[in-house]
Amino acid sequence: MNQPALTEPFEIGGVRIANRVLLAPLAGVGNWFVRLQARRHGAGMGVSEMISSFAISQGNERTLGEMLTIHPDEHPVSIQLFGPEPEVMLGAARTAAEAGADLIDLNMGCPVPKVCKTGAGAALLRDPDRAVALARAAIEGSGLPVTVKLRSGLGPGDRSGFDLAVRLVDEAGVAGIGFHPRPAAAHHSGRPDYELARELAGAVDVPVIISGGLRSADAARHAYEKSGADAVMIARGGLGSPWIFEELAGRRTGAPTRDEILSELRWVLDRGEEHWGTRRASRNLRKFYPWYLEQLGLSGTEADSYQRADSVDEVREMLSGLGAQPLRIAVSGPV
Repeated sequence: MNQPALTEPFEIGGVRIANRVLLAPLAGVGNWFVRLQARRHGAGMGVSEMISSFAISQGNERTLGEMLTIHPDEHPVSIQLFGPEPEVMLGAARTAAEAGADLIDLNMGCPVPKVCKTGAGAALLRDPDRAVALARAAIEGSGLPVTVKLRSGLGPGDRSGFDLAVRLVDEAGVAGIGFHPRPAAAHHSGRPDYELARELAGAVDVPVIISGGLRSADAARHAYEKSGADAVMIARGGLGSPWIFEELAGRRTGAPTRDEILSELRWVLDRGEEHWGTRRASRNLRKFYPWYLEQLGLSGTEADSYQRADSVDEVREMLSGLGAQPLRIAVSGPV
């Protein structure tokens, strides 16, 4: 059977997605305007940065007021949750559904120690019964399709992620699996095991979405073909380069022009101010600048000046000296 083109639509739990190219959850980055940016450039769906189920249950102001914000133009959208307690997850998933999520994604693959030591993330590979209970709780609490993103295992040769994925589908009824076919111990290094991913795709009857190290359109196409997956999930490859989604969605063949890069950065500045307000945006947007400035050939002292800017307006003034007109895209405020 021929594998569908990445441009073809598919469904996760009855939710129709326009193509098979998704924005992965990006910790500390994947807010509404980053997801909206990916959607503007052709991604079929974006997944939020991972959000603590405990923070939601405790009514954390930043979590509820910022991290759960969904823009009306980004649907369908998935909200990713993490945590070790099924009862807490049930309530958090309900809150995410009330915020407007179309799907819920559970993080069972994060290898970061501060997440694993709580019993969440990749630590759940050691406790599959709890993992299944968490998935059931998320389904019950949200009433939405629930997917799970996980690693192939904890260390080299470990298939606990594969085994858990099968249980999550068979016993919990999850609607899809995001699969990073490298062990948690490898973090973002090492060779992905696409044969294991292909085996998983044949073992479950729900979509398998391949992720991990897809920094270019060619890398994503290669992973899609070798893994036999149903879709690809772009993470770091989309940072400052949303045009990768246009390439994979069949809307573009060439690299962005200098004017396109400048205009996109201006769009990010505007959305950052909408999201954080002028004062906080001047600080929080600093992580975004290198992704664009490097493509513009700016480095050293010239690039550092953007990091030292006291305001977003100062950054806009510096950009104005580089030419290009702002990208003119109508965007209504988030809800």
